[in-house]
Amino acid sequence: MTIFNVPLDELRTRGTIKWQRFEPDVLPMFVAEMDAHIAAPVRERLERALRESDTGYPQLPVYQEAYADFSAHEWDWHFDPADAMLVADVVSGMREAVLTFSEPGDKVLINPPVYPPFGIAGHAGESREVVSIPLTEGGRLDLPAMEQAFAEHRPAVYLLCSPHNPTGAVHTVDELRAVADMADTYGVTVVVNEIHAPITGPKHTPYLKANPDAQALIITSASKSWNLAAIKAALIIGPAELRRQFPPMVSDAASYFGILAHTAALLEGRDWLRQASREVAENKAFFAEELHRQIPQLSYTPSEGTYLAWVDCSPLGLELPGRDFHDVGRVRFSFGQEFGPDSVQFVRVNLASSREIITEGIRRMAKTLVS
Repeated sequence: MTIFNVPLDELRTRGTIKWQRFEPDVLPMFVAEMDAHIAAPVRERLERALRESDTGYPQLPVYQEAYADFSAHEWDWHFDPADAMLVADVVSGMREAVLTFSEPGDKVLINPPVYPPFGIAGHAGESREVVSIPLTEGGRLDLPAMEQAFAEHRPAVYLLCSPHNPTGAVHTVDELRAVADMADTYGVTVVVNEIHAPITGPKHTPYLKANPDAQALIITSASKSWNLAAIKAALIIGPAELRRQFPPMVSDAASYFGILAHTAALLEGRDWLRQASREVAENKAFFAEELHRQIPQLSYTPSEGTYLAWVDCSPLGLELPGRDFHDVGRVRFSFGQEFGPDSVQFVRVNLASSREIITEGIRRMAKTLVS
């Protein structure tokens, strides 16, 4: 079984952001969307629901139970499914958490470079102030700087990306425990986006496994790991005293088909996920080798988490490398400045794709330099 083997001609018939946002001659390797066919158990579950006209409102806590089962199997993390509630998707869950645990004028802490919706959710419609504590040059949490920011700015909420997007860093247990100690000291609610956790595998530690008694919430989903963004459903996991503060309508936005699809993925799609994870690791190694072969000025060290590569293009001497790759090479990556103002020289590359597409993407990068 090979996951990332969908022909380019077939991919170009898709109507999603990845394949329709830019000009037809541009090779898209930006948004975190896999070039894969849906896992068979997920497809079969949705087809069954359609055959049976099972298209109403959700009732049973099957998604909560499935994530608890997956967590016990993958991370030896055991939580009560009753400690999880539905939400439409991870980004809306982050925004709801900011609105729930902060007031207008409060501060929200993030760690750039970071997935752009962290800043959007943190501002909550421009009513909150975002405090940015960048990662270290080595791509780790800057714990001393964070503690200083907690003491000085007294943020109401800290939005943590775990595993980190775009860098792929997997936070250690010690780092997660240090965050919890700081948050407890300064009364900060920690909201952890763990959407890339399943495909990262055993290297990941759930925040609430590292800190079982923390006043914190995990917001997660099967969408990134099984490519289910079109079928929305996510979970907010954490103590009842935090969950009960959310408005009662928050859970109503989760799609019933999303619940069915994500449940099937978590319970029956584990072989598919293991294969996808292996291919991602192989693609990262291949990307590193091929990038150095075609563009010796650049290097990439495979990250532990996600299926994304964060590439420093500063050796090329381009003012806006992402824009040049698009305009000249006709390949589209995510621009580094979208993740933080100090990351203009970076691009984020989606490696959940075939070797042919990865090779062609690098060829188009190289073409930019000789045009």
